[in-house]
Amino acid sequence: MKTVVLFFEKGAPTRHVWYYQLDPGRNMGKTNSLNDKDLKEFVALQASFADSESWSVDVKGIDQTSFDLSVKNPSAGEEVTGRTPQDILDEISALDAESTDVLATIRGLV
Repeated sequence: MKTVVLFFEKGAPTRHVWYYQLDPGRNMGKTNSLNDKDLKEFVALQASFADSESWSVDVKGIDQTSFDLSVKNPSAGEEVTGRTPQDILDEISALDAESTDVLATIRGLV
């Protein structure tokens, strides 16, 4: 789940959008909610909009028709998948063959 918090400075035009990517290092839920410790770095960085697990985008770079604020973290690097499409297809074929064998065994038992 992604959450967005927006801050605006009253009386001043927005020139930059500051993004902060929070990673508490654990799964959160109803019984394991976000706490003050999780937000400590965010609160410290938000005061000056410093870069860390955060980045800024000039408002001119945002689509002025949709104002879509979803932006990929530039310091995260490219998403890497560990397998090629051929590897995935080969694994699917192997699993299909295994399923066929299991079904044949089950049919023989019934």
